[in-house]
Amino acid sequence: MDARPLPPRLTHALDQLALVFRGMTAPDHADQCTCHWGSEEELALLKVPDVELDPDLLRRTWQTVGWLDAHDGVLRRILPQLCRALAEGTVETFLDSYDEVGRCFAVSTWQQWPAAQRDAIREFLHAWWEQALTAPETDSETDSEAAHGPPAHAVLVGCVEATGTLTPWLAAWEDRDDDISARHLARAVEHWAYDLLCDVLPWPTWAEDEEAEALRAELTGWLLRCAPPRLRRVHAPDTLLHQVRLMGLTGLARWEDPHWPYTPSPDPSQGPLPARPGPYGTMTPSPTDPAARPAGEP
Repeated sequence: MDARPLPPRLTHALDQLALVFRGMTAPDHADQCTCHWGSEEELALLKVPDVELDPDLLRRTWQTVGWLDAHDGVLRRILPQLCRALAEGTVETFLDSYDEVGRCFAVSTWQQWPAAQRDAIREFLHAWWEQALTAPETDSETDSEAAHGPPAHAVLVGCVEATGTLTPWLAAWEDRDDDISARHLARAVEHWAYDLLCDVLPWPTWAEDEEAEALRAELTGWLLRCAPPRLRRVHAPDTLLHQVRLMGLTGLARWEDPHWPYTPSPDPSQGPLPARPGPYGTMTPSPTDPAARPAGEP
């Protein structure tokens, strides 16, 4: 299935990025290990302005966090091409998680760059988020991503990690009170429910523990307030509505509720369901793990 055309706001944002960052290059001292990262010829391409990089070189460049004090210059060099790839849905990430993309922005000082540069980035993020919220959902997750880019909840993670805040992105979602954005919300709740019922932020983050907890609390509070009427309007399964309701309960009230979806229930003396180490720190078990399957499933 062919990708749909980019919306005008996103097209304009990409054009503005190309204009603002035209002629940018990685600094002369930018360096990487040629044994593991790539060749000297590839590194040299980053120091030549406006030359398009092949997709694999682009991926290795934005995924690398070891540029040290050259990171800002490297990011400026690749921003127009990286953002276009994000808009077109061609960026490949580990486990389809856009926290990596957000991290590429976050480890820079882009929010302190000159006004024209930071405004161009901010407008792109908002236009990218708008595109995600307005892309029609389909019955097939694979078809939807192929045709319309990554799901809204994945784009949200990229925007949050890039900016360090949930507030404007949730506000934009709340403003779009329509069936399309409500279907995206149903898919997000399905994706997030297990982690949020374990009181864990449902994506890997490089935020400090207190900041991650604040993000989790804000997301949970927003879902409790905004999700139920929207889920009902698009006839979401009752299980999703109960999962949202359970997010508002704590301790035994949550775990002993007849609609608690996982088995076994936590031991009250041990706290919530156990977390486990993951590639980006502590992560909760997937619902596909035997200990986390809904009651009654084999």
